[in-house]
Parts: sequence; C-alpha cells; structure tokens
Amino acid sequence: MANTGSISQDTGRRLTAAGNEISASYEEAKRRSDKTLQKLHEDPGKFTMLTGDRPTGRLHLGHYFGTVLERVKMQDLGVHTNIIIADYQVITDRDTTEHIEDNVLNIIMDYLAAGIDPEKTMIFTHSSVPAENELMLPFLSLVTEAELHRNPTVKSEMEASGHALTGLLLTYPVHQACDILFCKGNIVPVGKDQLPHIELTRTIARRFNERYAKGDPVFPEPEAVLSDISEIPGLDGRKMSKSYGNAISLGATAEETAKLIKKSPTDSERRITFDPAGRPQVSALLTTAGLVTGRDPRTIAEEIGDSGAGALKNYLAESVNSFLAPHRERRAELAQDMDYVRDVLREGNKRANAIAEETLRQVREAMGMVYYRG
Repeated sequence: MANTGSISQDTGRRLTAAGNEISASYEEAKRRSDKTLQKLHEDPGKFTMLTGDRPTGRLHLGHYFGTVLERVKMQDLGVHTNIIIADYQVITDRDTTEHIEDNVLNIIMDYLAAGIDPEKTMIFTHSSVPAENELMLPFLSLVTEAELHRNPTVKSEMEASGHALTGLLLTYPVHQACDILFCKGNIVPVGKDQLPHIELTRTIARRFNERYAKGDPVFPEPEAVLSDISEIPGLDGRKMSKSYGNAISLGATAEETAKLIKKSPTDSERRITFDPAGRPQVSALLTTAGLVTGRDPRTIAEEIGDSGAGALKNYLAESVNSFLAPHRERRAELAQDMDYVRDVLREGNKRANAIAEETLRQVREAMGMVYYRG
C-alpha cells in the first residue's frame, strides 16, 4: 500500500510538471504572438499568412466567427494571404472522398461571400500543387519518428477517429509544414491546440536552413498568431460540428436554420439565464445570439426571462437569419455562376504552383540537386 501511494504521488508530480511546462510554453507563444501582431499592424506587407480548411463538409457559424472574419481582416490590412483547401488531408482520418468536389466549391463560395478577395488572397487545393507536396520528402528527413509520435494533436485525432494510425495521419504535421513553408509563410493563425504543429514547422525550417542553407536561409521560422476568440459552442452546448448536427451552415436556408434551432435541446427550467457551466445548452443558444447581434448574452437572457426556451429559439432564429441574409444573398449569386467559382480556384492553383515550383527549385539548389541548368 505504501509503495502504491509513493507511485501515485510520483505520477502526480510528473503530471503537474507536464502541466506547468505546457502552460509555460503557451505563455511564451502568447508573448510571441502579441509581439508579432504589433509588428504586423505596423507593416503588414512584410507578412505572409497561410491558413485553411479541410473540405469535410460545409462551413458553419463556428468557422465564420472563428477564422473566416480574421482572414478577411488580415487580407484587408495588406497581409499576403493564402488559403489552402486541404483536400489530401481529408483522408488522414477518413476512408472516402465522397462529396469532396461539392464541399470544395461550397467552401469557396462561402469564402467569397464573406469578403475574401481572390485578387488579394490565393485560394488553392493540396492536390493541385504537386511541387508543394514534393517538399514532404526532404522535410521528412528532418524529423524523427519519436518527434512525430509525441505530437499531442496527432494522438488526440487518432483517438477521435477510431482508426488505426496511418502513415498519413502520423506525418500530417509535416504536410502542414509543407503548406506553410512552400509560400514562405511567416505567420499562421492558430488555436492553442495547433501550437505543436507550428513548433514542428519552425523546427523543420531551422533544421533545413542549418543543414543545407547556412549562408542563405531558404525558409522563415513562422510565428503562431493566437486567436483570442473562444471556441463557439454548437446548438446543444457541445463543440460546433457538422457531425454532431449542431452547427448552423452558412449556406443553409432561413427555413433550414429555423428548423435546426427549433430542434436544439434546452432544459426544464422556464426562466432563461446565462450560465455556461450550469446550463450549457441554453447558454450556447444565448452565446450564438450574442455573436450575431453584437449584444451581451446576459442582456438577451434578461429580456427573454420567463418567456422560456421557445421565445429564445425564435429570437435566435430571427437574429441568425437576419445576420446571414447578406452572406446568403451573395452566395446565391455566386451559385448562379459556378464557372467563376471554378476559375477562382483554377487561378489560385496556378499561382500556388508557380510559387511552389520556385521554392522547390531553391530547395534543390540548396541541397546540391540541380544537375543541369537552362
């Protein structure tokens, strides 16, 4: 019994130490992020941003407030903005690519409707830029198997998927490094859980430069730009996700939106109050209402009061539909001109290929793998 106690205490100390290390690492990343943002606002043209989405479904309100609005802001500031639709990464944890074309085109329509300008922002897909993917080979030589297995995001995504660990899932942080570095990205907007990927990308860039390009570095070491936006809950209080059926799609009709909200669960208490810990489902609806109206969820709760969940759902449906009406109108116009939508992607892929080919040329040059010229 005494021995068991000592093991338990020892384990506790290790867990505490690990937690402190993670906390310290995050605090350092936050300091660097704040410093980067200050520099960015002083001279946005010095920064190249890489961000993107996996086309596993339609974009929803969580994407809109969590990432899309920030991309538009960065673009309009003058940051060189690049958005990858990571179609190859769909198969890291899925056995099918069904509906992928439809998902890609719908994502592009939502980007454009939200204010992404293809003249300022390069939109492209993994599968259409072979030179970017070719960077995987030299990059994989710069990381160890142990480093890949230590990545906490890979571990959590493997557990969530329920699949065996595939080579693609194990190495997808290296693939993300290719995404970031092929365009010489020096900032990447991420949440806290994505920090290990950025650290691995920085490691790959640093090791490549040290090993092959000491006198003339090829790659920058990108900085994470941490978002201050809290995770937006789904209509049932869980994480907003299409797979949970709790997400309001940007492209849904007003009727579909109202129907989804009407079905969302609440609780048995009639009076509406904002209490995320005690009443997560009601509070999730209030949080969404606050986001789309710009109001404090507590104020909304006080106004609805004893009118109950039905009144809250009606208020939310009207508020969301009013907020999304301009987006949906622009989206409907784009849907009438799919040739234009495809042209946006075609031109983005063309630009991305030119950049990737030049970066790959520099990589080969640094590695001494240029065997003929001209």
